[in-house]
Amino acid sequence: MVMGPEPSTTATDLVDEPVSALDGSVTAVEGRSLGRIAWTRLKRDRVAMISAGIIVFLVLVAILAPVITKVLGHPPNEYHSNLVSENDSLPIAGFGGITRHFLFGVEPVNGRDLFSRIVYGSRISLIIAFFATMLSVVLGVFLGVVAGYFGGWIDTIISRTMDAFLAFPLLLFAFVLAGVIPDHSFGLSGDTLRVVILIFIIGFFSWPYIGRIIRGQALSIREREYVEASRSLGARPMFIIFREVLPNLVAPILVYTTLLIPTNILFEAALSFLGVGVPPPTPTWGGMLSDAVQWATVDPWFMLFPGLAIFVTVLAFNLFGDGLRDAFDPRSR
Repeated sequence: MVMGPEPSTTATDLVDEPVSALDGSVTAVEGRSLGRIAWTRLKRDRVAMISAGIIVFLVLVAILAPVITKVLGHPPNEYHSNLVSENDSLPIAGFGGITRHFLFGVEPVNGRDLFSRIVYGSRISLIIAFFATMLSVVLGVFLGVVAGYFGGWIDTIISRTMDAFLAFPLLLFAFVLAGVIPDHSFGLSGDTLRVVILIFIIGFFSWPYIGRIIRGQALSIREREYVEASRSLGARPMFIIFREVLPNLVAPILVYTTLLIPTNILFEAALSFLGVGVPPPTPTWGGMLSDAVQWATVDPWFMLFPGLAIFVTVLAFNLFGDGLRDAFDPRSR
């Protein structure tokens, strides 16, 4: 049997092969944004994800405090004198009065439900810490970007103002200011007035901490090629700040916001502990710790639960902030 000549490979065949591969056999590479890459890294960090779950749980507890206390506890300011001994004012039941009806026990003297008061106390701590952080972030980002981008005498004035705020005895000033403001001011009164005052004090005097960081980032970004390109095309400074500088500051803003919230929680707890926070009978974690000091040796459960609530909340925010920082900047490990 005579075999015919084998088909030859032509130049046209060699050209057509890659074209057919591009039509279906080769998958295009999908680009990923910085946020998507950071989210992928963050999901791999189990500690950060567990901390995020704890934060979400705490927020839900604060929002649903009336429902939770109605199902699992009692009104936070309701007295249960029958649960307290008349001789030493301590809870009658062992371990601080813990029973199935009082999950964390009761307070000495008046017998108020510790569980309900801690649940309601989370509202005060998270509200003050969140809004104070937002105030300090807005001021810090605005002044930090302005100082870093424009430089010159503007940078000098803002930077020296930051130094003055950082050198100020903040806790002492907050103690004095919160103590001298009357019970009726600015059209507000009661707990609402005290919460607004604490938000202003903590937020207004904390902005230099994030302002210095944003200023340093803005000094670096303003020298980048894309900023120089926008400037050479005639873009105005405010356009460059909002379109080029701020989008590249989202990562550090998010990271330092999550790290500033636990600091403000501790600050609010310290002010309440010193007696210039939200006044009683409104429950606050710091105020409960202050009341528990005199009972620490005979009823340690009174101090344990509010202290544990502050510890868990602050630790969760710190661990989540560390994980967020590692996700946006793995080189910071």
